[in-house]
Amino acid sequence: MIGAWIRFVLSVVCLLIGLFFMLVAVFGVNRFHKALNRMHAAALGDTLGILFVILGLILMRGFSMDSLKLFLVVLFFWIASPVSGHMISRLEVMTDQELGEVALIHREEQNKEPDSGEE
Repeated sequence: MIGAWIRFVLSVVCLLIGLFFMLVAVFGVNRFHKALNRMHAAALGDTLGILFVILGLILMRGFSMDSLKLFLVVLFFWIASPVSGHMISRLEVMTDQELGEVALIHREEQNKEPDSGEE
């Protein structure tokens, strides 16, 4: 009986922590002005928020086939989220005029041949 209550309290704590991280991510996305800063806030909130929410659900349900499926959802999300975030940020750098100029200047510096000092 006591073990069930401890498991319930731990699952509620994990759910509340996950909801807190998601709520902070919402405020971070609305506070920042640039797209890359917004993506950073959203990615951190999603990663930690979903981890704790699904961990709370796993603890609430108990260790079964359902908890294995929930763990696989977390694993897939942790694999797919960084890749999609990287692709979106590269697209933002290529299309944004201010960031595009920075990337273009950096690219031109790499293509420049070093001066040998001969005239």
